Amino acid sequence: MLCVCDLSPALLLLYDVTNKASFDNIKVDMSVMEDVLKHIDVSDPRFCVAVIAIIFNPFFWNVVARWEHRTRGLTRLFGGPYLACYCLGTLIILLNVYRSHSMTVAMKAQARWEVMASPEVFYAGAALMALGSVLVVTSFLALGFTGTFLGDYFGILMEEKVKGFPFNVTENPMYWGSTANYLGLAFMNASPVGLVLTAVVAISYQVAIIFEGPFTEDIYRQRAQCCKHK
Repeated sequence: MLCVCDLSPALLLLYDVTNKASFDNIKVDMSVMEDVLKHIDVSDPRFCVAVIAIIFNPFFWNVVARWEHRTRGLTRLFGGPYLACYCLGTLIILLNVYRSHSMTVAMKAQARWEVMASPEVFYAGAALMALGSVLVVTSFLALGFTGTFLGDYFGILMEEKVKGFPFNVTENPMYWGSTANYLGLAFMNASPVGLVLTAVVAISYQVAIIFEGPFTEDIYRQRAQCCKHK
């Protein structure tokens, strides 16, 4: 009969092998991370400008849109909600163009990572950019200009929630399509700093969604209650 004491050496050996494998995996992960960080200079002013542009954009349009919803200040300034929304939307587009420019400058200014410099990674990046562009363009076509650029904060409400493509794939296709574009650009440029900046974009959008989602739902809830009382 096999006793517990006979099993002890085997269990100790198994424990030792498992721990060693886990430790080796951690060492591999850390070495990869160290290799990536060697190619990134966070003190580079171009990197800092890109990070500021990324964080500023959603912060700016959320603050301005909520101020407009509360005071109708832009509507009074431009003489109507549609012109005010078009002007804010145009400003957001220009800010996003500058963000893309600043990210591209930061990627080109810093070192490429040879691990990413392969045809497979390049084509994966191209595929991500194609997917992201499809999500962004189809989202814009489904929502229109005012639906895309915060028209509901100006009192320009849609008749009903858009449920077709691409909103049946992801709830925020404009944001995640844009993120996919930046990730694809980082892949195509074999840019580790591009990966970091894309992560900042994703986090910024996720924070924006946390604030925008409930606020927008509340706007439409108020409209529904007003319609009930009429």
